[in-house]
Amino acid sequence: MAKIFSVSARVGVGRVVEPVARGLLRTGFTPNAVTVLGTVGVLGGALLGARGWLLAAAAVVTLFALTDVVDGTMARLRGGSTRFGALLDSSLDRVADGAVFGAVAFWAAGQGDDLALVAALVCLAGGQVVSYVKARAEGLGLRCDVGIAERFERLVLVGIGAVLTDGVGLPWGMAAALCLLGVLTVVTIGQRILAARAEAPPP
Repeated sequence: MAKIFSVSARVGVGRVVEPVARGLLRTGFTPNAVTVLGTVGVLGGALLGARGWLLAAAAVVTLFALTDVVDGTMARLRGGSTRFGALLDSSLDRVADGAVFGAVAFWAAGQGDDLALVAALVCLAGGQVVSYVKARAEGLGLRCDVGIAERFERLVLVGIGAVLTDGVGLPWGMAAALCLLGVLTVVTIGQRILAARAEAPPP
């Protein structure tokens, strides 16, 4: 299943960050340290969003979310990710995602925007389920690496909502982006469950 944003764009980003990854390795940074640093940065951006500074929050979250590419590139340059590194990365991704959408929900509640609040909560819960379905399926020996809205797409869409609301001045921008993302998240859950079902041996 093709993603909303092309894989080639991600490969392009990977090529840009490779010199950064090499430099960090030379200075003694480890992929795990970069993973933790990136999560701390995203948490800081989420705090800005909760306080209503959506545009600044989007910029900070975007900057530190790129460490997800950097730490992976560093691991590849070192010969591959360790099992602990993979666990740490996945776990902290869930923490970061929860903080982002929790902050948006907090902001929406403060604005009295019930639609954005409900949509943010759907995205918050649905995003965790998207990741859980994949992890659980892989633990059972099934593949379901599909979905129209994975983590990258989720962060991009909430960022677009922040730009529309706080940058362009459209009060409905965040609610619209979250509603779209909520629908796509539910679709992604269904896609992954169906993909795992197709991989499962017949009873």
